[in-house]
Amino acid sequence: MTEGIFVGGGGPEYGEKQWLSLKYANRHGLIAGATGTGKTVTLQILAEGFSAAGVPVFMSDVKGDLSGLARPGSAEFKLHGPFMERAAKIGFDDFGYDAFPVTFWDLFGEQGHPIRTTVAEMGPLLLSRLLELSEAQEGILNIAFRVADEEGMPLLDLDDLRAMLVWLGENRDALSLRYGNLATSSIGAIQRRLLVLENQGGSKLFGEPALDLHDFMRVGADGRGQVNILAADTLMGAPRLYATFLLWMLSELFEELPEVGDPDKPKLVFFFDEAHLLFDDAPKALVDKVEQVARLIRSKGVGVYFITQNPDDVPEDILGQLGNRVQHALRAFTARDQKALRMAAQTYRENPRFDIETAIREVGVGEAVTSMLQPKGVPGVAERTLIRPPSSQLGPISKADRAAVLAGSDLAGKYDQAIDRHSAHEMLAERAAAAAKAAEEAERHEAELEAAQREYQAGRRYSGTRVGRSTARATRSSGGFGAEVAKVVIKELKGTTGRRIVRGILGGLFKAR
Repeated sequence: MTEGIFVGGGGPEYGEKQWLSLKYANRHGLIAGATGTGKTVTLQILAEGFSAAGVPVFMSDVKGDLSGLARPGSAEFKLHGPFMERAAKIGFDDFGYDAFPVTFWDLFGEQGHPIRTTVAEMGPLLLSRLLELSEAQEGILNIAFRVADEEGMPLLDLDDLRAMLVWLGENRDALSLRYGNLATSSIGAIQRRLLVLENQGGSKLFGEPALDLHDFMRVGADGRGQVNILAADTLMGAPRLYATFLLWMLSELFEELPEVGDPDKPKLVFFFDEAHLLFDDAPKALVDKVEQVARLIRSKGVGVYFITQNPDDVPEDILGQLGNRVQHALRAFTARDQKALRMAAQTYRENPRFDIETAIREVGVGEAVTSMLQPKGVPGVAERTLIRPPSSQLGPISKADRAAVLAGSDLAGKYDQAIDRHSAHEMLAERAAAAAKAAEEAERHEAELEAAQREYQAGRRYSGTRVGRSTARATRSSGGFGAEVAKVVIKELKGTTGRRIVRGILGGLFKAR
């Protein structure tokens, strides 16, 4: 099969060779198995196959091993010793060692190019998931986004969001008439969650320059797709941040890419490692969102492959959409494990040559039970498969090699320097400064009027002891109007504080722009 990726097979105890058809590669897939059974190598050889076919790849490197894709393997390398023998056993005649075009990324900007998005692009739903907010707190976050949008205040980073929340709290009485109750306790809870996120390094995710997703979809002059590797070893210390970030990427791809129908090969393949983190304690609205994206994004030419220890980690509605499957060994030590093993076996098309449940339990490291989509999208019969060896280095590259790859990247310098653009934080600070200045002017004017009144009263008392009735009447008629105006103004300003004036001026935010 020439229009596909060779996965493995061969040998008397194995079935036919297994190929992943490029035409059906955008119908998603699953790589599952217990720790240490070979999932990472399967992930590596699929990335190699897609890149060689001109398909860009995005994958997260949870253990640091996938960086080896940037360097060719070697027969002298101790982990590669049996590879030539395995290649011959499964009939992999074209096997050879090779490196692949790799771009390294890192949310924290330490092991790769920084990745940023704006708070506005993340949106209130995913941000609420990231912050683990309650329903009431999520409602307040939605109000913050709504008001910022209406007032033309960009929410780019966490400082912008904090400033907007402070402003909501100061103007909660007026806002409550329009949007419902704004409890200060809920606003405070959101602020505390933002502090926790910042302590986890999440503040580095938000800002500009924001990621251009098309930088993930490059194809080199040699026709090979770019392999984008996200350094996730540190990121896994904040699993909610990791899962939310990857889900945001999927959503952005879904929103930005045009419909392409059923292409001959995918435009991009997205590998979601440690997929259970996406669904653990996820609200139904979020699971529904993932299901919708998984169902529709294939028409955008994007294939999504979930990597997890147990197929049971993926909700059934999403699992049913994963047509290409590589099932490494599952260990059934408990009653729950045994039930999960039976469920996994039942999702495969039966093969009369062997019992699928027994095979899933017994396959060794580097072996798997596979099922790939056949012509017309029909699931293939389950086969016991010996996975082909990788052509690139097995295991991580050195820090010097990583630095060399980063230095030679055509994206070097594009995202390295953060930009702090004029946004909600600065706009609200300017309004507060203008309001404070106006309050100061008002207080100064009040003091001048009070002084003028005192001076007028003193002059009136002095004049009353020396002038006749006609003169007093003339004085009242000539200066009485100004005095009366002063009295009215002073009466209105009496007791007015700078804080009330500031609120009044900031209240202009509610007016139509």
